[in-house]
Amino acid sequence: MHHPNPKTGLGVLLVDDHAVVRQGLRMFLATDEGLYVVGEAQNGQEALEKVAELHPDVVLMDLLMPVMDGVRATREIRARFPEVEVIALTSVLEDQWVAEAIHAGATGYLLKDTQPEELIEAIYAAGRGEVRLHPEAARRLAQEVRTAEMREALTPRETEILRLLAQGLSNKRIAQQLNLSELTVKTHVSNLLSKLGLSSRTQAALFAIREGLVGPG
Repeated sequence: MHHPNPKTGLGVLLVDDHAVVRQGLRMFLATDEGLYVVGEAQNGQEALEKVAELHPDVVLMDLLMPVMDGVRATREIRARFPEVEVIALTSVLEDQWVAEAIHAGATGYLLKDTQPEELIEAIYAAGRGEVRLHPEAARRLAQEVRTAEMREALTPRETEILRLLAQGLSNKRIAQQLNLSELTVKTHVSNLLSKLGLSSRTQAALFAIREGLVGPG
């Protein structure tokens, strides 16, 4: 890097195992004066090391990579560096990857054919902690969690537990945090799943994200 002075604006780390993709992203981002590329990584493991070293504001994260995939890298980054936002930028639009990336803590999910201006806008949005999803990814997430009408039927305690569950806490951790028994939490979780007409904790977490009960991170 040839920047003797610290740069102002949002620092972006590019993570992709294809050098051509990283080069293309660099060229896109160079057109915007408010963004600068702090570095590049070619797999999830390297991404973690670079985040620790370079302190980017936003990471553009490929999902399918050798050594450590992007979902796992996203989860690790969000756990260790919660101030760093991650955008999944991928050629894959499969329900499993969409749900896992968002569940791991990505604030955005975009496809590599996204227009450059949309990508730049999404980076600024991530810098503000706002979610940006590819329309098809958003549609698939919404399909996972169709039962918004039932939200008002949750008790305040169930809503509180749903929020913690969506942050990735286990029943045990929720019990410790709320000073309840694990059995009580388990009962609350099964009640709220039943009220929402959902079958899994992951669906409940996606519901909570979509309904704004849980902010990004």
